[in-house]
Amino acid sequence: MRKIYAGIDLGSDSIKIIVCDYYKNKYNILATSQVKSRGIKKGLIVNIEEVTKVIKEALKEVEGMLGVTVNKVIVIVPSYFADFKLVEGYSTITNEDKTVKGNDIVRALQACVYNRLPADRELVTVIPLEFNVDDKPGVRDPKGLVGAKLNVKAVMVTTPKKNVYSLVSVLEKIGIEVIDIVLGGIGDYTALRSTPTETCLGAVVNIGAETTNVSIFNRGIIIKNEVIQLGGRNIDNDLAYIYKLDKADAKEIKEKFAVANKRYAQINESYRVMNLYNEELRLNQYEVSEVVSSRIEEILNFVKKQINLLTNKEISYIIVTGGVSEMPGFNGVVLEVLGKHSYVADLNIMGVRNNKFSTLIGAIKYFNDKLILRGKDYSMFDKEKETDLISTKKQILSFSSDSVIGKVFGYFFDNN
Repeated sequence: MRKIYAGIDLGSDSIKIIVCDYYKNKYNILATSQVKSRGIKKGLIVNIEEVTKVIKEALKEVEGMLGVTVNKVIVIVPSYFADFKLVEGYSTITNEDKTVKGNDIVRALQACVYNRLPADRELVTVIPLEFNVDDKPGVRDPKGLVGAKLNVKAVMVTTPKKNVYSLVSVLEKIGIEVIDIVLGGIGDYTALRSTPTETCLGAVVNIGAETTNVSIFNRGIIIKNEVIQLGGRNIDNDLAYIYKLDKADAKEIKEKFAVANKRYAQINESYRVMNLYNEELRLNQYEVSEVVSSRIEEILNFVKKQINLLTNKEISYIIVTGGVSEMPGFNGVVLEVLGKHSYVADLNIMGVRNNKFSTLIGAIKYFNDKLILRGKDYSMFDKEKETDLISTKKQILSFSSDSVIGKVFGYFFDNN
């Protein structure tokens, strides 16, 4: 079955939408849109009217590429005050042949969270650690095994309801149904994971526009998360202040001219720009990169300190992602500050090779992984839309419950 998914990330710098299909074990990007954010500060909605306008702009752009309407999405939710608790649950295998099926997994996961969700918190996800089928312990995917009882140990991830309600309500008002919610750190890890990361302790860092998210993963399971109040916009502010520039010009200089590691900057390279006093400046790449690298080093030093606060165990890897990580020379600064086990992400998916899309791509992959574990087939688009989408893709691309959400689609499939 061809599965088509849409995801939206309401970031402080831009609102991003991705639509992709999953077919024959491959993800194919159908369309992306990115529109400058308004009404969002540090990942939280501060002006509903402005946010609504921008979301509509982003939807119009992506729908124009696809030729169909997007009305169901996966949403990235803020990671502020996320909580992670170990939980257990079980289900009794009731079918005649006593074979574990997807519905048995769903019921076991439901049992994990039953009466355990505080009134002021929203369920984000339940991450199974291992399943036991009678006397068979340590099973990752129990479907097809025979037994009388299915036990599961899991991590219940929750967040304050206010982190979710504002996002969902804005989308619902414009006719968009939220199918699932995902923490940014989980999305980033799922997009960037590899075989080595599944067996050890590590960190995933996303440097956003106004904040930097630090997540700790143990054997592929998120266990801690913290948000640092620094991001790429601090670099813009530094350049704007020092050279008396408009912030839009400062951002352009950061993205198109500066080098993250001043060692690689060229002293003879220059950039002409008008300052706020209508004076023409000729900026030197080395001097500009000194300003930029100084702030990047500061952010990464805060990251290093935060990782040490979140865990006192030895870290085997640190992956750094986010739009800022695309700057030339960024990997060199990461190695200098965070050490030899750190590296910049390489999002190698045709159509979205920029690290600013890692969270969204990972969120879609994470949602699909949950469907596979539960033995469910699902697409956010009906058959008629799917036909139109695939036809459009061939023309425009050259590559291949108790929840505010309703039924917490990623876990409760009772009606399917």
